[in-house]
Amino acid sequence: PADLARYLGLYAARVMTPRGSTATTGLELMTALRPPTRAEKDEATGEFKRAFNDDALTQLYPVVECEVPDEHPILKDKFARHHLRTPAEMLMEESYDWCRPLTDEECTNPYLVAIDINMSYAAAANGLTVGLNGPTHLTGNPKFDASLPGSWLVDLSHVDLSRIRINGRTVDGDRLPSPFTPTGERPTGPAWYSTPTVAYAVELGFDVAPIEAYVRTQTGRYLDSWYKRLRDAYVETMADMGVTTDLQGEEFLEAMARRKQTDPTMALLETAIKATAKGAIGKLRQRSRGQVPYYEPYPALERVTWRPDIRAAVLANQRTGLHRKLMKTAAAADLYPVAIGTDAIVYPSPGPSPLDVLPTTPEGKPVPGGFRLGVSPGMVKHQGTQTVLWAEQQFEERGGVFNISNLIKTADPTAGEGE
Repeated sequence: PADLARYLGLYAARVMTPRGSTATTGLELMTALRPPTRAEKDEATGEFKRAFNDDALTQLYPVVECEVPDEHPILKDKFARHHLRTPAEMLMEESYDWCRPLTDEECTNPYLVAIDINMSYAAAANGLTVGLNGPTHLTGNPKFDASLPGSWLVDLSHVDLSRIRINGRTVDGDRLPSPFTPTGERPTGPAWYSTPTVAYAVELGFDVAPIEAYVRTQTGRYLDSWYKRLRDAYVETMADMGVTTDLQGEEFLEAMARRKQTDPTMALLETAIKATAKGAIGKLRQRSRGQVPYYEPYPALERVTWRPDIRAAVLANQRTGLHRKLMKTAAAADLYPVAIGTDAIVYPSPGPSPLDVLPTTPEGKPVPGGFRLGVSPGMVKHQGTQTVLWAEQQFEERGGVFNISNLIKTADPTAGEGE
């Protein structure tokens, strides 16, 4: 009982009083930090009246067909019952689920080291400009404007990253996933993308020519205060387990490895805070999950925080931000991942530790723009290590290469051998 009271008490103090599941609480936290209305005094009468906050989600707006899940009522009779919408019909902004075979040279490394980005969705939400009002439909090949959040129908199949130069060095883009699809495959034609994805194509130096778009003209950094609240809760909880922001290198790795034994209750709180961040982003596009008949309205549609466009923007920002780090790492050290699952990245390594594989500058500092070990959101930690032999055994058992990123969760490099 004492541990439970401490756990719930600290969650309530650092995040907020639970409102149900962690996902529901995370969504409620957004609203609590950016309330739709406020009390405003009428100077003429002296009485208080309701006023809307400009930086909040204040009302329901019409939805956009390309942004909604398959069972949304707006899609009724639009497609055949079992039609699978294409990227040109549906906004498919998701996190990475990608892998590739190891090259012969990579197989000479004895280990595969998986690193994991701390609270990647929350970190991607930080500083992100999102739409706060309803959609404006742009037609007739509108010019891309990175300042307008929304969805753009654009053909990015011409973007060739096979031999791209970063910081004066050529990167083998064929060993990296495409930044434009969750599967990492190169686009084959026009598709709907969120603003951060199209902006990344422009950042890489390629021309974009949108066909049409749905954008939001009232914008703001709606999720900033939400991110900061969860960041502070996470960092404070990790510090309770001895993992502080000043730890680096081996000290950080050792503190992370023993944290759950240091304080099991705080380890549970760490999990709850991470689930709060991740689940809340998912709630922005909550699906009916079979609770109501197909194409029938479901309760989530009646809340102002049902905003699939905001979820898409966060996931697009997370995926393109990850790709940016992959490119900087490849340019600095000719180092390429072999698998990525959401925010877990697997690299071939000569040793079992992230310190054996993550590149550094001649001064021993992390490569600018690359992955950096640390406890803060957006930095990385060690997820686990396995051997290349173990991976080959997994591929053989499954009959081919598949995504092993989330199977590498143990720090024991010999685990699984001979099984």
